[in-house]
Amino acid sequence: MRAALFHAYGGAENLVIEQAPDPHPERGEIRVRVAAASVNPIDWKLRTGALHQLFPQELPAIPGRDAAGVVDAIGAGVQGVSIGDRVFGLGGVTGATAELAIFSAWSHTPDTWNDEQAAGAGLASVTAMRGLNALGPLAGRILLVEGAAGGVGSAAVEIAVAHGATVIGTASERNHEFLTSLGAVPTTYGPGLAQRLTALAAHGIDIVLDTAASGSLDDLVAITGDPTRVATVADHAGGLRLGTHVVNAENDSALLSAAGELGRQGRYTPRIERAYPLGRIADAHAHAERGRTRGKIVIRI
Repeated sequence: MRAALFHAYGGAENLVIEQAPDPHPERGEIRVRVAAASVNPIDWKLRTGALHQLFPQELPAIPGRDAAGVVDAIGAGVQGVSIGDRVFGLGGVTGATAELAIFSAWSHTPDTWNDEQAAGAGLASVTAMRGLNALGPLAGRILLVEGAAGGVGSAAVEIAVAHGATVIGTASERNHEFLTSLGAVPTTYGPGLAQRLTALAAHGIDIVLDTAASGSLDDLVAITGDPTRVATVADHAGGLRLGTHVVNAENDSALLSAAGELGRQGRYTPRIERAYPLGRIADAHAHAERGRTRGKIVIRI
């Protein structure tokens, strides 16, 4: 199979397109012929070696955590899916940016999503939903999403709105119209946020989801007055120090199915800023590393 690989840790220029051995599903897994894969912060952080201590890689490695495509092979013990089904899902921390990928968690792709949207849904939706679930019921509550224009943030906005929350989202001014289209009330991040929120939510902010790791976690806790009303999916050290909910993504088929159902209902649509062909994966990684992505970046396989 053709795949993107890096043979050594370093910059995006280390990414090459080569032939790699076909993977094979083990028990409880499926193999997918990939239509598109997404680019996430963990992909370029692994490629640079920044996460080497946490996730040591056997090189060469294929970047990519999530993707979408058509079921190509089914491992032992797997039920509820057939060869040829359209699915989106998650595998290991690497391996998705290739013609064939292994999923250990997946869901059927709703007909309302194209392949690129489905590719952008996996990691973003499970991360957003785990963060939101840590905060308890959403209906009737005022939720602040810090970093609302990014991949996880934009997913969290739509999912929270679908569950009855009133959402205020922080982003740069250039993304305010985008946040409005998602169903959020936009505001800028940074100094003066508490005062801006007072004007937008006279009775205060009930709960906060931090997706940005922008150094604002102390301020977010002060805004709610209670660290247990704040969850972070991005600033783990700060969350542990302050006592907020600290959330990691997990390969959870139930959460993927819930995201897919919202997609079928037209209440959650993964937003794709740009799709690159496989041969331009280095450009896609460089784009992602700049940290100004609106929604998701995906790779067409």
